[in-house]
Amino acid sequence: MSKAAAYVPPKVWTHDAPSGGEFANINRPVAGPTHDKVLPVGKHPLQLYSLATPNGVKVTILLEELLALGCSAAEYDAWLIRINDGDQFSSGFVQVNPNSKIPALLDRSVEPPIRVFESGSILLYLAEKFGHFLPGDPAGRTETLNWLFWQMGAAPYLGGGFGHFYAYAPEKLEYPINRFTMEAKRQLDVLDRRLSDSTYLAGDTYTIADIAVWPWYGQLVRGNLYGAGEFLNVQQYTHVRRWAEAIAQRPAVLRGQRVNRTWGDEASQLPERHAASDLD
Repeated sequence: MSKAAAYVPPKVWTHDAPSGGEFANINRPVAGPTHDKVLPVGKHPLQLYSLATPNGVKVTILLEELLALGCSAAEYDAWLIRINDGDQFSSGFVQVNPNSKIPALLDRSVEPPIRVFESGSILLYLAEKFGHFLPGDPAGRTETLNWLFWQMGAAPYLGGGFGHFYAYAPEKLEYPINRFTMEAKRQLDVLDRRLSDSTYLAGDTYTIADIAVWPWYGQLVRGNLYGAGEFLNVQQYTHVRRWAEAIAQRPAVLRGQRVNRTWGDEASQLPERHAASDLD
């Protein structure tokens, strides 16, 4: 059996053909809008434009947690952005997030409205705005932000690295799967060691760090991400699994996961959310 010729990168890369894979139709090497479309606006000050991916549910979980604490000003409209259809490249969405990624938030409680993009930035903005899920003492705040920023830096290796090559790439390639599997397992070990002596990531208190990390690594060890639980032998990460199951039982987490969801069991789907009663 002859060995395939090694790939030799060109002197200057050009986008000559789609790269293949599940998301090839929306990948492109330039930014900016592809079409004109104004984003809808609901009745609440907070307008969320998103999809229930791991990054998207971070924000809806936090908003539902804030509402559960009685923060009525955290009421929000959640509008569905269908990324496979290219909704994130509309002129309206690009005005809120020039990076064309979900989630994106517009706070219309102030004038002019404040745009907030990148999920970690949104979590931090909302935690500071409402005064919850971010400790006030310097040590607790810093530890929370340590893990929040850890997640923002680590998740691309899990999602764009491991998840892409293991689940979405048009062909299975040994080198990238091995490379990113090693990193995914190293990250799980980082979390497992931390959670072996800490109830939550920042200590004894549930914070935006847990809200950021859980949709990725918590769902991974619960077998709900990429179908990779057995492949990664997630059963060995006992402390991450304990933490993940505890968070999964929180009522606000159960509600937040449903918002902007368009797949799975019909009872778990709520494509748009405009009132608390929509989740009844």
